[in-house]
Amino acid sequence: MRTALGVAWLSVYAAALMGAANDVIATRLHVSVNDVTWTVRIGLFVVPVLAFLVTKRLALGLQRRDRDHVLHGRESGVIKRLPHGEYVEIREPLSQARLHALTAHEQYRPLRAAPVPDGDGAMPSRIRRLRGRLSRVLYGPGAQIPKPTAAEYREISGRHRS
Repeated sequence: MRTALGVAWLSVYAAALMGAANDVIATRLHVSVNDVTWTVRIGLFVVPVLAFLVTKRLALGLQRRDRDHVLHGRESGVIKRLPHGEYVEIREPLSQARLHALTAHEQYRPLRAAPVPDGDGAMPSRIRRLRGRLSRVLYGPGAQIPKPTAAEYREISGRHRS
């Protein structure tokens, strides 16, 4: 999520730079300055949203791939035929160093919601409620793929050995 926000901000900056050079772009491409200006105006709002969505999807896909590698190991390139005719690829477990590299990052948790009055009976301030909402957006479900737990790893690795 944070990566997607960064890419969206960079795309806003790139669109603004294109807007600053609209006269040069128009003369080099032999188009109207007004057309370039309108393209930049629209792009200033559309491009960051698209960049955010694409980057978030890519980042979550990379997290899913890392989780799969931790749980199932790496592909060995060896194909085995089972007695009932199914073909499966044998997967090798990852080294401890690689497992550490894939699981060493910290996963932040969203702040607890505080819609009820706090200790002195006062309702939480607007800023505190906004902070809780932003925390849920950045770190809640759908914002990151959970790391595999030790129990999941033991269960899967035990299944792969047999």
